[in-house]
Amino acid sequence: MTEAAGPDADDACAWAERLGWAFGLVAEDPAARGAALAHLTEAQRKVTEALNQSNKMWWLTRHLGTDEQYREPAFRQARQRHRQVQRRSLPDGVWNAPLGANLATWPGLPYALLFLEWEARYPLEWTQYAKEWGTKESLIRQMARAPHQGVTMAKLTDLVELVVNRPYRCKDREYVRVARAVDSADLRGRLGRAAHSDSPWARCHAGYVLWLLDRPDLPNTRRVWQTWVAGEAASLL
Repeated sequence: MTEAAGPDADDACAWAERLGWAFGLVAEDPAARGAALAHLTEAQRKVTEALNQSNKMWWLTRHLGTDEQYREPAFRQARQRHRQVQRRSLPDGVWNAPLGANLATWPGLPYALLFLEWEARYPLEWTQYAKEWGTKESLIRQMARAPHQGVTMAKLTDLVELVVNRPYRCKDREYVRVARAVDSADLRGRLGRAAHSDSPWARCHAGYVLWLLDRPDLPNTRRVWQTWVAGEAASLL
């Protein structure tokens, strides 16, 4: 498929053609995940190769001066090739999410959610193949700012539940923003069960999220989190 410029380049079909394989990353079948990871490895190899070529052309054309350099055909082609292969890989392919309400109608939304679900369900594989804490944080914050309904709201509710039921990982506290954005009786019921589970991680994290849901004006800062954790630890002594 030739990737054209313009608004049609980012429709749902184009996204599926570029990144449809990535849903295998969250498959229950290890063989399906293995195939998707192999695809990702090859996609990332192509990104690195294209970046090296772009950097090489930048070096060879630097004597032209900035304006002429960026108009030089070989350098422009190398840069374009790098952008194209980035869109077929992760995390690069979900870096350009729109801000605000536009996120809800963005054709790339399922793939941004997939990236977060992959980290939530298979954190070790995500860390090995696509660790990018800044992308995780950025996507979570964007999800929290946009209005959501239906399937997307259900997916975000599932993500909050997954995250609070596991040992804490970098940027997990950001999911408080999502919980506040999709607050519902269903979510609170799931958090309540986690807060009364046998897992100390789940009790602490789910209890914290529930506590903040009841206090919408309280900021979700590191200090507030640390105060909560210290209080939970003290209650166990």
